[in-house]
Amino acid sequence: MKKLTLKDVAKQLGVSTATISNAFNRPDQLSAAKRTEILDACKEIGYTGPNRAAQILRKGQSNIVALVLADSLDYMVTDPVASTFIQGVSRVLRENQKHLLLYAGDSDSITDVVDFVDGFICYGAPRNDALSTQLNQQGKPVVTVDFNLEGRPAINIDNEQASYEVAKAAIKPGDRVAILGLRLIDSPSTCRIYDSPLLNAELSITHRRLDGYCRALKEAGIQVAPDWIWNLPENAGVYAVQAAKEVLQSSPRPDVILCMSDIIALELLQCALSMGIDVPGELRITGFDGIEEAARTRPNLATVCQSSVQKGMESARLLLSGETASVTLPYELKLGETI
Repeated sequence: MKKLTLKDVAKQLGVSTATISNAFNRPDQLSAAKRTEILDACKEIGYTGPNRAAQILRKGQSNIVALVLADSLDYMVTDPVASTFIQGVSRVLRENQKHLLLYAGDSDSITDVVDFVDGFICYGAPRNDALSTQLNQQGKPVVTVDFNLEGRPAINIDNEQASYEVAKAAIKPGDRVAILGLRLIDSPSTCRIYDSPLLNAELSITHRRLDGYCRALKEAGIQVAPDWIWNLPENAGVYAVQAAKEVLQSSPRPDVILCMSDIIALELLQCALSMGIDVPGELRITGFDGIEEAARTRPNLATVCQSSVQKGMESARLLLSGETASVTLPYELKLGETI
């Protein structure tokens, strides 16, 4: 069946195309009775209104903001840090009568949506590196979060300094230290990094966290061999449990384990307690992020707290304002009971 056009509908109803358009888009131009009459007639013949895509292209504005997540949607929306970030973005967009489109960072291209959104918030460096290049080459506003694109405003915390501070609080001279990291190397499985080349070292916040740990360790005169640094491909319990079992069964066992997320640290803590290891008496553990569960668990976790909701809200405000200056948000060190 041929799709009805605005002209087709106007001809069938015996009115002008402007009258049909006003009924859908400018109700103040018609009386309430006339508008109801037009909309009812359109519904009866199966016309749902002017082409939305054409309107967007014509006006150059859709009131839709694309949130490009670092990874697949199913993974990101279940991650507690990412999900609270999304809440913050959504809150500000809703207040400003804008709509949110979630887009996966492992997609092949942004060309499917670039014409239909007003701008992009990019949460974490996309898994597909080509997306970063595409985002920077298209002409619409972009705000990055937890990584930087040249010439684009960014929202960050000082990951290197925060990691340095939490590590410095946890370690003592002479300690044996292990690190459970995230996406440090290009591997789909939990493994030690050994001599593998580091992945996206310039972009990734996990490398900034590693830099902070290493600075604190160097000041304490402690060296960590590459076989005592684990790589987890995702911030998920299944990978964290595997890493926890491996590191806790190491001989000699570490005195301190620095974890790049609270999810990793909490899985490690539960494994240690189930093995009868005294935390913090025999083992000290740190996390990163400050998720709610880190404060509820006993002993509660030593961690770096960042407000993911605030980060989301600030990124949306920055995009809508059109400002170009990057923003560094504060964080809070909570030493908890695991160090």
